[in-house]
Amino acid sequence: MTFPSPASRRRHLAQLGAGAIALLGGLPAKAAGYPERPLRLVVPYAAGAAGDLLGRILADRLGLLLGQAIIVDNRAGAGGTLGADNVAKAAPDGYTLLLGTDASQATNVFLSKRFPYDPVKSFTPVAAAATNHIVLLVHPSFPARTVAELVQYAKSHPGKLSFGSSGPGSAHHLAGQLLNEAAGIDMVHVAYKGGSPAMTDLLGGQLQVLFASLSTARPYLDSGKVRALGVVEAARVKGLPQVPAIGETLPGYEVNSWFAVFGPAGLPTPVVARLGSEINKVLAQPSVVDLLEKNGLSPWLTSPEELAKRLKSELQSRERLVKAAGLEAE
Repeated sequence: MTFPSPASRRRHLAQLGAGAIALLGGLPAKAAGYPERPLRLVVPYAAGAAGDLLGRILADRLGLLLGQAIIVDNRAGAGGTLGADNVAKAAPDGYTLLLGTDASQATNVFLSKRFPYDPVKSFTPVAAAATNHIVLLVHPSFPARTVAELVQYAKSHPGKLSFGSSGPGSAHHLAGQLLNEAAGIDMVHVAYKGGSPAMTDLLGGQLQVLFASLSTARPYLDSGKVRALGVVEAARVKGLPQVPAIGETLPGYEVNSWFAVFGPAGLPTPVVARLGSEINKVLAQPSVVDLLEKNGLSPWLTSPEELAKRLKSELQSRERLVKAAGLEAE
């Protein structure tokens, strides 16, 4: 899945924000009284992770525009599946929303033989939110200083090197498995309930390698408590230009991660229009753009219809990526 460049995103933010305002002016009367009470935004990861940061920014700014409080409900577990399933079973009234991810809405379905929901039929796409930048980290005491040296170390110590992720099926998990396949190594996956507990173990030396969101890693990178060997995207990240893409060492290596807002299936069209337009307005705010980019995220704006199309294409690409990473449904 290819996302617009940062420059292209910035050119369109103001246009999308203006379009959102225009859309609000033409909403059907049915949405006029919505919302009449607080909303709940389910974030399917632990507090302190990239999704939690984004969820709280959205809840704060979106709540102001809607005139109602938005409560962030962290429901970590099963790589985002538990939180997503909670929303899939909620009433389609616009008061329960999900900050879905590439894992909860695409990857996980290919990792379980008994998946609890349909990522397309069980949800109503509302609005895209952000792309998430992921970095490959090691403790400063770890001997490897480059991806090539990490690969060599893993080959010299087969089966003795572990990598952590924010949970099974997450882009962090896929990134590690794909590195195993691309480099011909055998790092053991250790799944955590979110990026923060995984970072704690890396800092404490209980974990050797970690694929983490830049939002989680940034303060530890800046203080020198962890070292970045590479980013998982096809090109270097704007906020971390000195760190190479893993694909510079292993051609063809690439993993993307994203967040988007969904409601339960059957969400009324006027509610979707109201929420989608207001979320776009939030993401177009210069202060929000700056805050997200400083924390390793990039705003991603699109319409509910375009998000639905992207989700279907993403399911196809994730299935190929899961196979390429050597993962099987359990």
